[in-house]
Amino acid sequence: MAEKKELKAILVAGGEGSRLKPFTKYTHKTLLPLFDRPVIDYALATIRGAGVRDITIIANSRIGQIAKHVGVGAEGERIHYVIEEEPKGVANALGLARPYVEGSRILLYFSDNITSCDFSEDGERFRNSEDPPGAILLARSVDNPSEFGVCVMDESGRIVDILEKPESPPSDLAIGGIYMFDENFWRFLDQELEKDDETFSISDITRRYVIQDNAVIRNVGEATWVDCGTPENLLRAGNMAINGEISSE
Repeated sequence: MAEKKELKAILVAGGEGSRLKPFTKYTHKTLLPLFDRPVIDYALATIRGAGVRDITIIANSRIGQIAKHVGVGAEGERIHYVIEEEPKGVANALGLARPYVEGSRILLYFSDNITSCDFSEDGERFRNSEDPPGAILLARSVDNPSEFGVCVMDESGRIVDILEKPESPPSDLAIGGIYMFDENFWRFLDQELEKDDETFSISDITRRYVIQDNAVIRNVGEATWVDCGTPENLLRAGNMAINGEISSE
């Protein structure tokens, strides 16, 4: 039997939470309450549901607040805390987290995203696949596709490319927030950063997998996904938690 591959997570919790002010004046955005638990507990529940036990959390100077809440994690977990002293974009955040995850397959999770999606089967496949399993990208229809990486589809409805925040979106199907990548991720990242690290976005990586026909696109639907980066959506996610549609367990 082939040896299982390790699947690790990067939880990106950078940024100042400017869209959530004044609630984030003294509190990190991931610790704002969502019904009876802070936002980060729902993100961690999704990560743990994928069977991940090694989690790197990257955040700003308030990372101590997160560390005080999360601590050493659940039994059998390894939690790494990485401080991003200045917000310099996703490439910088990934570079700071890289020493803890390089060589592994990764679940990349941007902390504003709350979902009811189950990643247990995906996590199992990523650990058991002897060959690099490609990428898993979650898609959903949105009202404001120009703010996301957007799917380009051919006449048959197959996704053939991803455009980052296009002025004239070719569809309303957005990619973003939570991803699984195989070990080729870091090679693709280095190749993209050689071009221009100032304009880099995660869509530069996802489109490589899509163009190579090595990505699984899961259209999860809007009802299962909330971006908690605004007060309105935080309230919406809270109602989902009250109704049992999402869980922090």
